[in-house]
Amino acid sequence: MKKISIVSGCYNEKDNVRELCQRLHNVMSGFENKYLYEIIIIDNCSNDGTVDILREMADEDKRVKIILNARNFGHIRSPYYGIINAHGDAVIYMASDLQDPPELIPEFIKKWEEGYKIVLAQKNKSEESAVMSFIRKSFYSLLKCISDDETELVKNYTGFGLYDRKVIDTARMIDDPYPYFRGLISEIGFERALVEFTQPVRKKGKTKNNFYTLYDNAMIGIVKHSKVPLRLMTFAGFVLSALSMAVAVGYFTYKLLFWDRFNLGIAPVVIGLFFFASVQLFSLGIIGEYVGAIYTRVNKKPLVVEKERINF
Repeated sequence: MKKISIVSGCYNEKDNVRELCQRLHNVMSGFENKYLYEIIIIDNCSNDGTVDILREMADEDKRVKIILNARNFGHIRSPYYGIINAHGDAVIYMASDLQDPPELIPEFIKKWEEGYKIVLAQKNKSEESAVMSFIRKSFYSLLKCISDDETELVKNYTGFGLYDRKVIDTARMIDDPYPYFRGLISEIGFERALVEFTQPVRKKGKTKNNFYTLYDNAMIGIVKHSKVPLRLMTFAGFVLSALSMAVAVGYFTYKLLFWDRFNLGIAPVVIGLFFFASVQLFSLGIIGEYVGAIYTRVNKKPLVVEKERINF
């Protein structure tokens, strides 16, 4: 009998993990005659009592398996580690905040049975602000324009979905220490189906997403999929150098022709100084992102250090 692994990463989700598991059991009870299943929850060193609840659930049902991290390894590495440590014939990943509805799982499984190796949940509506929605759409459009290859990222996809064993095995072989999972899935290929859903609002607990996590995801996506920013810096350097030369020649010529009446003044010097300094800092920031990605890859630290496993 085939096995389905359901993976969820959590951090300080004491108000949600029990309901999540109960809803997963309710959904999967309809497939007990067809599939075995397990629920793998990887805890990112919660400090609000989540771990105690996870231990209780693991004692109550051996199908609930727990990975406890030695510390908080971040919003990218920890969930990915949980995914590649699942060995079911299909792996379903979802967040533990209940904004990824477990009730979509039957539709995922149906698409998987039809032959799709990847089934992705795509938000068609969420309760986020108009500003955030605009930023998100702009990011996906930008990434599509500057991507170096034919990889097309799925818009409004957060990782929630089903992945066949072949997909997970391929991701495991890539061995990326800081993966952009959404892009990685698109790069791997295979047959893909989309399931649209309306994302519910978070009812319990506080979101862990902030400006830094969103910026981190965005920059990883750009760095791993495009060299265009680096080339734009080179192009901008040529253009600004030519412009500077033209301005210098113009000022010099004007000064020679109108020596007594033309005063250069300090304003153009100050404006030019700040402008070119800002361009240099921006360029250094872009280079730093790429150097940081190279450093992370070469440094090859483990994705996660485990403190304990339960029911494995």
